[in-house]
Amino acid sequence: MTERELIKFLSILEKLKCATRHCVTTTGRQESVAEHCWRLATMALLIKNEFPEVNMDRVIKLCLVHDFGEAMTGDIPTFIKTDEDRKEEEGQIEVMLSGLPERERQEFSAMFRELEENITPEAQLTKALDKLEALISHNEADIESWLPLEYDLQLTYGQKECDQFPFTKALRSEVYKDSLEKIREKQSEN
Repeated sequence: MTERELIKFLSILEKLKCATRHCVTTTGRQESVAEHCWRLATMALLIKNEFPEVNMDRVIKLCLVHDFGEAMTGDIPTFIKTDEDRKEEEGQIEVMLSGLPERERQEFSAMFRELEENITPEAQLTKALDKLEALISHNEADIESWLPLEYDLQLTYGQKECDQFPFTKALRSEVYKDSLEKIREKQSEN
């Protein structure tokens, strides 16, 4: 990759720092897509030893790139994202990757196919962690930032994905408890 190709691609990815997500931080500021990807990759790094059978270096890479398309489309919360939105994001990823040298384009394309197919343990773990990171972020945020539908989503979102691995299943259970406590606290205020 030439220096200019790298600079150009990084300029596209810079938009992930500007693209905000539905979730807010503990200070009430909307979280960026880049912040989500960073914390997701950090989660994978922190639990690396819990998954000796999984290529966690691959998971960390998948965590870092999984939302690249949002540099072009912005974040669309999962509860309103349509098949048309997914197709648009896939198309934007292809456009983004077209500016990379062949070797890097093939490597990143393979990662996006792996995430889309969701067959490998690495892709499945990435998806489970992605759901968990969003749930943890919502629990950290002020409950006033939650939409009414998120009260149920906090208790059901990511259950299937997290059940695939004992560690993520146990972590999902802890996150569920935190969500339930947060909801109960809010209800007791009313």
